[in-house]
Amino acid sequence: MKYPKEYLDEIKTRLKVSTVVSKSVALKKRGKEYVGLSPFKTEKTPSFTVNDEKEFYHCFATSEHGNIFDFVMKTQNFKFGEAVKHLAQLAGMQPYMFSKQDEEREKKWKEYLSIYSQYVDFYHSELLKNEKHSNARDYLKNRSLGKDEVKKFKIGYIEKNPNFFDKLKNEFSEQTLVESGLFYLDEKKNTFVERFRGRLIFPINNISGQPIALGGRIIENLDYLAKYINSPETNFFKKGSNLYNLDVARKLSNKIDHIYLVEGYMDVVGLSKNGVDNAVANLGTSLTDKQILTLNQFFDDIIICFDGDESGYKAALRAAENSIKELRPEKQISFLFLPQKEDPDSFVNKNGKNYFLDFTKKSKLTIHQFIFSHYKKQTENDPSSLAVFEKKLRSIANTIKDNFIKKYVLEYFLEKISELTPYSNLNKKKFYIKKAKSLETTKKLFNESQSLTGVELKEFSLLYLIMNNLNLLQSNIFLIENIKLFTEINKKILAAIIVKLRSGEQISIETLGLDQQLLDKINKFAPIKYILKTKSKNNHQILEFLEDIKRDLMNYDLEFRIQELESKFSEDMSEATFNELKELKKEKNIN
Repeated sequence: MKYPKEYLDEIKTRLKVSTVVSKSVALKKRGKEYVGLSPFKTEKTPSFTVNDEKEFYHCFATSEHGNIFDFVMKTQNFKFGEAVKHLAQLAGMQPYMFSKQDEEREKKWKEYLSIYSQYVDFYHSELLKNEKHSNARDYLKNRSLGKDEVKKFKIGYIEKNPNFFDKLKNEFSEQTLVESGLFYLDEKKNTFVERFRGRLIFPINNISGQPIALGGRIIENLDYLAKYINSPETNFFKKGSNLYNLDVARKLSNKIDHIYLVEGYMDVVGLSKNGVDNAVANLGTSLTDKQILTLNQFFDDIIICFDGDESGYKAALRAAENSIKELRPEKQISFLFLPQKEDPDSFVNKNGKNYFLDFTKKSKLTIHQFIFSHYKKQTENDPSSLAVFEKKLRSIANTIKDNFIKKYVLEYFLEKISELTPYSNLNKKKFYIKKAKSLETTKKLFNESQSLTGVELKEFSLLYLIMNNLNLLQSNIFLIENIKLFTEINKKILAAIIVKLRSGEQISIETLGLDQQLLDKINKFAPIKYILKTKSKNNHQILEFLEDIKRDLMNYDLEFRIQELESKFSEDMSEATFNELKELKKEKNIN
């Protein structure tokens, strides 16, 4: 069976070619490309190139050429299905489970793309050529947009009484057309209506550049109509997973390390007209985890630039509090606040590209700077208000998923709070200045951790907990006797600890006789230590932590077994394998 195109596209969206290739080839940046020694031939002079923008690698020594799937297949001797599973895992995606409905879904997907392609092409052509639509062209002209922008973004216009439905129903069923989201049934008139009638339309493309949805803007000031509308969600379009203009902007990631996230389609088009092409819009929804993760695949700094009014500020605050949890080392989320009553489109049209870029450099705030600044404005300089302030900032910092960044942001917040009351917090301030690590140190620790797997980090957590609670576990040794570890060195450490505990002798970390470098590694990378430092260390709680880690390790084991069976099932498609797989997944969900 064929993998759905959108599943393969999702993998390609999440993984740059250089990310995949660098797992086995040492790459160096050279202009727009990366170069390295060929993995297909022994050589001393690099002839192997990787281009993230064009999504391919090329070996001049052997003429080998292809995308990430080709690379994995050729370097690891994988079949295509094995390569897909490997890359999906690397991208943090669930393995695709084939079903009898896949053929039908593939057929519907092709129909869906065809409907949108025909629809966009027709109304784009109408806007350019039909003299009846001078009102739409005049509107665009008043917004300083001409034919070049219309063509570049394939903007269209739908008249108030269109009849394109009648053309399409000769090729597609009425149900399929309604499911596309472009039409709906007016039950009173018993007729099918075009959702975007009387509006400019902006095609929303998938990562491959194919239209899968529309944004629509009215050109008349009618209070009873929404200024902007989007396609409703369908089986093939999810607002929270897509971004307007991402298919174009991502191609710039080799040249530019930042991306502007704006509110509207016109902002993207207006910025592009003025030479700022690295901009996307979030389709009128709150910023989602998926959108942040997608942008982080291509850019190091996401600059959120919403309208310079109260609603824009409130939207920015929601975006900050929702997205801070996705912060990662070497990635940044920033905020750019425009003057009152300005939006990115009007601001760049008025001041030009250079002024806008200079304004960005001088005025943007990092996400933690913005959050601190916002809540500081709401805080009085008294103990009660400051306590609420600190509690709020701690709760925000604790949502951050990455432990290194969480630590850095929390220490930033606490140090800034200590500055508000310099006398009463003098000692506290000294403590945080002494303890706070720079972002560079944070990045260094993160980079070191990247050589470790999730399993290793979890095992380090277990070992850290055991080694710091030896007396407690000596009387509860049964809790750790049957724990399954995956890393050979950690297996040996755990076995040695259990032998010592069984001896009944009084033991300590020092008497375990473990390698100091290994101890340092466990102390540095065991995430559990951060938890234990912030919570009371009563015995009950420690044993609860232990059970949590054991459960996670059990799920790793189940996941490995599930992956093995999924690979087997893709080959034999037997009922026995399917039932075994089903039971393992059930067991995993229970745990």
